[in-house]
Amino acid sequence: MTRRKLNTTLVLTHPDAAGIDIGSASHFVAVPPQRDEQPVREFKSFTADLHQLAQWLKDCGVRSVAMESTGVYWIPLYELLDSQGFNVYLVNARHVKNVSGRKSDVLDCQWLQQLMSYGLLAGAFRPAEEICVLRAFARQRETLLIDQARQIQHMQKALTQMNIQLTQVLSDVVGVTGQAIIRAIVNGQRDPNVLAKLRKRQVKASEQEIAAALQGTWRDEHLFALQQALELYDVYQHQLDACDQKIESALAALRRYDADPGKTTRRWPKRAMHFDLRTHLFAMCGVDLTRINGIDAMTAFKVLSEVGPDMSRFKTAKHFASWLGLCPGTRISGGKVLSGATKRAPNRAAQALKLAAAALRTSQSALGAYYRRLCSRLDRPRAITAAAHKLARLIYAMLTKGTEYVDQGEAYYEERYRQRALNNLTRRAGQLGFSLTPIASEAPESH
Repeated sequence: MTRRKLNTTLVLTHPDAAGIDIGSASHFVAVPPQRDEQPVREFKSFTADLHQLAQWLKDCGVRSVAMESTGVYWIPLYELLDSQGFNVYLVNARHVKNVSGRKSDVLDCQWLQQLMSYGLLAGAFRPAEEICVLRAFARQRETLLIDQARQIQHMQKALTQMNIQLTQVLSDVVGVTGQAIIRAIVNGQRDPNVLAKLRKRQVKASEQEIAAALQGTWRDEHLFALQQALELYDVYQHQLDACDQKIESALAALRRYDADPGKTTRRWPKRAMHFDLRTHLFAMCGVDLTRINGIDAMTAFKVLSEVGPDMSRFKTAKHFASWLGLCPGTRISGGKVLSGATKRAPNRAAQALKLAAAALRTSQSALGAYYRRLCSRLDRPRAITAAAHKLARLIYAMLTKGTEYVDQGEAYYEERYRQRALNNLTRRAGQLGFSLTPIASEAPESH
């Protein structure tokens, strides 16, 4: 038996590649040794120096550039090189670290240049420029919401310190009734009966219960903290309104379709935007992702703002789920599965899909029945991840094929599950030499 000799020779796949070690104050750049007498140079992070860096790469005949994603320092250089026609590969530092053979006396930029030349690095996913703009606005809005929520906590703390038990009678202290009462308190009103009359009729608690909860100590230091927290809450609300206007303009620039998604009976999520977000998303991608049970307009917006409507960078739905960090792990050794846990990835789109999957707990739909079936045999976190994986595959199918999602209902899913279980039992019984015989239903006795 002749043993075939393996070809272990590395082939130059990117001969015109350069490597850049990103830093906060300066960047080290390495080009192929034969391109310049000084193949490794240092450039400051100032804008003028970045233009000199790009010009030097052009003079050296560089076409592909590899750099690590170090903090946010890579963004200005990435945008500059990408605008000047370079093929920029943003590589994960963890992937570079896993490649063995690194020497201690070799600079990081030289190591990146060597790995890139032999095609051992893969670029990270980065959406189109207009999607990056939308993503920046979306992330800024999320930051503002977190900061605003912190002020709500400060208001609740000040009220509790004065023994104003407003949270015991109102589910939301910054709702219509809660805001009216807090603003009246800040303006000097202390009478509990007068404050209780600000109650809206949608509130379940009665005026007497609200008046009893509004009897407190009214200490000046806590009233001052309440006033400042309310003022900061209003500031963040003003910033959120300005951010929503920017998001609406960015979505209008991404409009590709003129059709209307139609009416929906679903309620708007809390803290939704002040414009018809669902119509803008439909005009951007041509399908209504909110037809998928568990996914509302805000969830669809978070996913689309991170990846965009173009799924051409992902070959299959499995690649998309892998990028989200929702697919099972593949740690296998000697034919034995060591772990099937998903990889830890701080992916905002995956987090939004997990929240949507958790909302399927009470959904009377096929997806809701699927999620409850998962919870019966898995723990809750794994069931949520598996349901989020299914949502991701549905989104990929809708964006690539342009088809609408139609819910078959809970009964349809349960019947399909029953048929699958019956087929498995029949096959298993046949392997053991038995056959299944259905039990005939007894006819009702006649009197």
